[in-house]
Amino acid sequence: MMNSNAAKPLLPQVENENRSFFRAALDMISNKYMNIIRKLSALMLISALAACQSVIPKGGQNPETTAPVAKRTTIVSNDAERHRVALLLPITGPDGDVGQAIANATALALQDTNDKSLRMTTYDTAGGAKQAAERAIADGNRLIIGPLRGDNVVEVASISKPANVPIITFSNDIGVASHDIFLLGHLPTQSVDRILRFAQNRGAKRFATIAPANLYGQRSTSAFLRTVRDIGAVAVTSQSYNEGTNELDAAVKKIASSGQIDAILIAANGAEAVKIADALRANGVKNAKFLGTDLWNISTRMASTKSLYGAWFATVSDGVFNDYAAGYKARYGTTPLRLTSLGYDSVLLTVRIAQDWPIYSEFPVDRLIEQGGFIGVDGAFRFMPDGLSERALEVQEVQNGQYVTIEAAPSTFNQR
Repeated sequence: MMNSNAAKPLLPQVENENRSFFRAALDMISNKYMNIIRKLSALMLISALAACQSVIPKGGQNPETTAPVAKRTTIVSNDAERHRVALLLPITGPDGDVGQAIANATALALQDTNDKSLRMTTYDTAGGAKQAAERAIADGNRLIIGPLRGDNVVEVASISKPANVPIITFSNDIGVASHDIFLLGHLPTQSVDRILRFAQNRGAKRFATIAPANLYGQRSTSAFLRTVRDIGAVAVTSQSYNEGTNELDAAVKKIASSGQIDAILIAANGAEAVKIADALRANGVKNAKFLGTDLWNISTRMASTKSLYGAWFATVSDGVFNDYAAGYKARYGTTPLRLTSLGYDSVLLTVRIAQDWPIYSEFPVDRLIEQGGFIGVDGAFRFMPDGLSERALEVQEVQNGQYVTIEAAPSTFNQR
């Protein structure tokens, strides 16, 4: 954590408001989870799923021990004097374990904050996101949190927009963002920009990138080319490949034969990054620094991969997440997926806004785009008027079985 005496406030425009908010929150939180809130409060005082398969784990990877919830489940008891908020997630079906884990995180956040202002109801999108949205709107919900994937956002928006109900989605598909659809998912463009600028500051001038030919890879590659241009560096080569084919070998050989390269961005998830790194080293790429995105933070296998030792990647901080994960495991008996923090944070920001949100009125969208932003398990973040989010990211290094923070997240959003 940065020195609180030296750091500039991350949220200068709303610092006093946020101090009051977190003092109030501290009074509401149960002692069992005070470590989480203390860290969130400390971060505030010094400051401030993805749409593609590579971000959201496949179904069945992390089954929960709790019983499946029904297609329509009230998390907080029905109360006419509470704000109605819909949680749209796949609770059953192929992504059911992921959706249930995120739903668990929202329930944990409601418990930890001891909030009595929200009536949050879960609607299962496994039977159709549009149908779930229709039920949510018919039930009088004024805000939709979810769904999980970008293609489902489009279906939900066709119902929510005419009803003037905004969406805070867990997707990071920038193609679906708008003035009333806000992306809580981590955007690959930001982690790409952050790590390339960091590498340049450490002496890298000539860059290459390799990524799967999926939506995440395409947008990461576009961000790579844009940032390299903006910082005045050289993009030596940009390679893509279709997973499960021999195209990866050809892409690796192209990079290996491209001459001097100071750093190579591997815009892929953990399993793919391991294969790529091993292949690059085997083809004679010995000195280039490997760079990654925040996808690396959800993989434990990478930390023990020797070909990735010394690699850098940009990600949200794990400091508060570790305390949150302990609370989650204590309640649900299993370690949470990394992206479940989005569910927890969605409740924190909604609880904060609910303090000044009149009952029965439309959700105050303008409160989402305050320049000061919000603080949560994943650190400081804020929404832009176009629905995109901005996060304060740190840089971690892969070091012999562990990830080590080598540069803290910036203390202001405009700080590079």
